Amino acid sequence: MSKVVLITGGSSGIGKSVGEFLIGKGYKVYGTSRTPEKYTSSKFPIVALDVTDNQTITQAVAEVLTKEGHIDVLINNAGVGITGPIEEIPEAEIKSNFETNLFGPINVIKAVLPSMREHKSGLIINITSIAGYMGLPYRGIYSASKGAFELVTEAFRIELKDFNIQMTNVAPGDFATNIASSRYHAPILENSPYKKSYGNTLILMDSHVDSGKDPMLMAKAIYKIINTSNPKVHYKIGEFMQKFSIVLKRILPDKVYEKLLINHYKL
Repeated sequence: MSKVVLITGGSSGIGKSVGEFLIGKGYKVYGTSRTPEKYTSSKFPIVALDVTDNQTITQAVAEVLTKEGHIDVLINNAGVGITGPIEEIPEAEIKSNFETNLFGPINVIKAVLPSMREHKSGLIINITSIAGYMGLPYRGIYSASKGAFELVTEAFRIELKDFNIQMTNVAPGDFATNIASSRYHAPILENSPYKKSYGNTLILMDSHVDSGKDPMLMAKAIYKIINTSNPKVHYKIGEFMQKFSIVLKRILPDKVYEKLLINHYKL
């Protein structure tokens, strides 16, 4: 019997690549989107789900369970970027980012857990970010929301251990996706004290995404995790230096690491 995989944000980018790869490996894949009608040519079904709307989460999970009877793997991939000086990002945008990157995925997990517990098995893969391991300048809110999701996963793993439900974090670095075009950018204000430094950092961040890794690397990594009997707590996927930056943060004095970030972003 083919395993059933539900991927939030499965219509483009990493989610789409993962879904198409898993289809080729014999999995039954369902993706989600707020506007599934736009993706009629998708290689796998796309169901309506907005991670900020609990009703759509409940309906989407119920739809897949009605058709398949079980969900074996949930891949919490839906997320959104946000950039800007923290001082200048509207509070509503900060809350919106946490709704999408943290509260929404938690609610999707809550929706699939009863079925997984009933079947005494399941795997939940939370897509976070290497940015969640450090407070990056002009990406502080994004770092915070993804970092919080990493910690929530650590706690969740322990709470679920008696139910044979596994959970893991997969933190990607920069991948060539459309995340830069869909994220919230605080405008570069003419009279802002951050105008020059934020503007230069924004250009640098976008160039990192444009030259990022092929999302198929993530697809292959996730396939390997699905076929691992006892997944690790954390996985990091991306350029060597991006992954190594996490190691450096752990071993270097705080101010030395901070200086490295300042030099990297030419601040």
